[in-house]
Amino acid sequence: MAELILCEPVELYNLLNQTRKVPRLAEINYLCLIDAQETHDFLTGHIITAKHAGDGTFYLPDAVQLDTMQNVVIYDDTTSSLEEETSRAIDCAQELGKSYYRPIRILAGGYRLFSAIYPFLRTEKTLYNIWELENLKLYPLEIIPGLLYMGDLKQSQGSLWNLKIRAIVSISHFTQKTREILDIPLADEVESDLYSNFETICNFISSHIDEGSRVLIVSREGISRCSAVVLAFFIHYFRYTLEEAWTYITKCKSTVRPNTGFLQQLCQWEVLTIGKKDTDLSKPPFL
Repeated sequence: MAELILCEPVELYNLLNQTRKVPRLAEINYLCLIDAQETHDFLTGHIITAKHAGDGTFYLPDAVQLDTMQNVVIYDDTTSSLEEETSRAIDCAQELGKSYYRPIRILAGGYRLFSAIYPFLRTEKTLYNIWELENLKLYPLEIIPGLLYMGDLKQSQGSLWNLKIRAIVSISHFTQKTREILDIPLADEVESDLYSNFETICNFISSHIDEGSRVLIVSREGISRCSAVVLAFFIHYFRYTLEEAWTYITKCKSTVRPNTGFLQQLCQWEVLTIGKKDTDLSKPPFL
């Protein structure tokens, strides 16, 4: 029997928006998102790519091989606790979990809460072909819920309104023009000096999130420069070590890959900020 764990809405949001060149939702064994609502509720609206588990006896389409899935998330309309006596999501998880060995996540707050926070991820569409999955619109990943996001340049142009982004930090050769932007035109090269910009960047982000404004950090691909800046901010703002910041952020974004030059600069930043070098780049997870 699979273990049941509670999944916060932001965790599902980030699962839905992971990418490796193309959306990870196009990977056949990446995520099985199961809607356990009654059929008429599912057809009225559900979370993008969700599969309906049916009424009465819970089941999935024959094409879905649950035991091969890396992630399984189940939701109903409002379940918010694993202790609820009446919950279609929990009942569904217990039934389907008989043939699954990884933890099954129950979405806290169900469809109602998730769709209230992320209304742009609601849909009535029930079937997707591979081309549609590979071309899904992805949103920046949410690092500090409701405050800090990270992504690529394309996302900085198409996600601002839905996510209510007020400010952007752009670390790229490709500059943009918007009302509240800190633009650092810097190449993703080992020799590039990002370190001398850390204080300016961190102060810019801090000033906005302290006022409750949402900030998006972007680079061209959203992998190296972007990750380095987010790590630097966590060291600055929360006084995390580099390893602690890395551990937290990789739970939100699977492709955190600052180049080796930026990692060395982050070690310098760690010493300057918290007063000691606490990270060994020759050991996991930095190898």
